[in-house]
Amino acid sequence: MSTIDVGMIMAADATGHIAEIRAFNRFYTGQIGLLEEQFADGPLTLPEARVLYEIDARGHTTARDLLKQLRMDRGYLSRMLAKFVDAGLTSVSPTPGDRRSNTVALTSDGDIIVERLNQRSDDAVADLVHRLSDSQKSELADAMRTIRRLLGDDALQRGPVVVRGHRLGELGLLTHRQGLIYNEQFGWNIEFEALIAGIYSQFQFAPAAPAKDLWVAEQDGRIVGSIFVMPSDGLPGSAQLRMLYVEPSARGQGVGTTLVAQAVGFARQHGYERMRLWTHTNQESARKLYAAAGFQIVETMPEHNFGKELMGEIWELKL
Repeated sequence: MSTIDVGMIMAADATGHIAEIRAFNRFYTGQIGLLEEQFADGPLTLPEARVLYEIDARGHTTARDLLKQLRMDRGYLSRMLAKFVDAGLTSVSPTPGDRRSNTVALTSDGDIIVERLNQRSDDAVADLVHRLSDSQKSELADAMRTIRRLLGDDALQRGPVVVRGHRLGELGLLTHRQGLIYNEQFGWNIEFEALIAGIYSQFQFAPAAPAKDLWVAEQDGRIVGSIFVMPSDGLPGSAQLRMLYVEPSARGQGVGTTLVAQAVGFARQHGYERMRLWTHTNQESARKLYAAAGFQIVETMPEHNFGKELMGEIWELKL
């Protein structure tokens, strides 16, 4: 390995991420070993069970697709598939339109075996986590889903986005996430985090009238965005749209558009005459959402904020 490569690795692991991931792998491998013991007295090895699981999940597949998905040795997989055919667990037929490929599917006996394997796996996992409370089991499942999402698991299906009111403890979470995200995206310093902490405090302690409200967007049990509305300070009849944010992992699903529409609809419903907001020229994604919702720029001003030279903008929408 060259000196440059070593330096790159050391820089990448400056925060201990690589070491932490390797430590997790060592620990989790040990836990997987406990699950493997559950198969020790069964008719199939763990790799054989994994192949049957994959065939069952796909309904039908090919040896080529199994090789790509499971990254097994070609010869090992070929012998395994032949064993399944001999045992009557799978059937093989020519793939339509591709004479060089065969389609593999489970037989009725194969379906029975996979059902038994699924039950055995469920029992093994239940035994592994039985000491955990329900909340700890949820925390574990959420953490595992996060690992799959961050590492790009194509099989992970996103659930629907639900817009709801905020709950106890979430104002701190919103402040924390936006402080980090805007630092990573724009290089803004801790002044921004301190500012929005104060803004959320202003919202919470503002009187109930004129109307105010705050919503979060939730997906798969995670907050992926938020927005709130409160009266504009010193401008009777004007609502202020504040703190729109969307998690980077949730962008491209229309979360921001939904949140802006929620805020605008609320303002109209409660009799506000106009809605205003403050943003910056470098917040391009948000500006596109505001323009699409009918907002227009009414004022611009140079600013030195959050450790950066910025161009601030005031946008307004007549309701």
